Amino acid sequence: MANVSTTRMSSKGQVVIPENIRKNLNLKAGAQFIVVGDKDVVILKSITPPSIEEFDQLIAKAQQDGKKAGLKKADISEAIKKVRGKQ
Repeated sequence: MANVSTTRMSSKGQVVIPENIRKNLNLKAGAQFIVVGDKDVVILKSITPPSIEEFDQLIAKAQQDGKKAGLKKADISEAIKKVRGKQ
């Protein structure tokens, strides 16, 4: 069963995650969250950056998909210039 606790929001909009929840979820200072709000529900979802291995897999997949689509390095450079407004 999930841990349940109550907390309050400060005048600055800060909310303290109770200690028992932090310990249970192994949350450390500096942890980052996605915040979703709908009507009277607020959800905090902790996020972590991908590991180096996961990042390498993502890059390899993107390169493979780019080759399948027929993209060249020049195409990517041109797209970057266009988005940055340098064309």
